[in-house]
Amino acid sequence: MNVIELLAHLQAQHDKTTARAGELRDQIQHLTAALTETEARLADLVTTRKVIAELAPTQEDSEAPETNSVYQAIVNAFNQHPDQEFRARELHERLGMPTDEASVNITRSRLGRLTRQGFLTQPGRGRYQKRT
Repeated sequence: MNVIELLAHLQAQHDKTTARAGELRDQIQHLTAALTETEARLADLVTTRKVIAELAPTQEDSEAPETNSVYQAIVNAFNQHPDQEFRARELHERLGMPTDEASVNITRSRLGRLTRQGFLTQPGRGRYQKRT
C-alpha cells in the first residue's frame, strides 16, 4: 500500500467516523428531548397524586367497613333476584336487618346512591331493581 492509498483509506475512515458521530449527536439530541418530556410528565403525575391525596377522604372520613358490607349485601340481594323489584323495607326483611323507620331510611339513601351509580334502576316510586 502506498502513501496515496493510505491517505485515501484514512480519509474514508475519517468520513465514516464523522458520519457516525453526527448520527450519535442526533440520537443524543432526540434522547435528551424525550428525557425532558418524560421528566415533565413525571412531575405532572407527582403533582396530580399530591392534589388527589389532599382531596381524598382519610380513612376515618370514609365509610366504615360494616357500611361497605351492607352495600355488598344489598347488591347481592339484587344479583340473586335480577328481575325482581324491591322496596327498602322488603330488603330489610329479606336481609334480616332492623325494620325501624330510621334504618329503612338509611337504606333508601343507599338505594338512591346505587341508582345514581348505575347499579340499580327505579322502575316505580320506592321500587328498585337491578339494572340489566
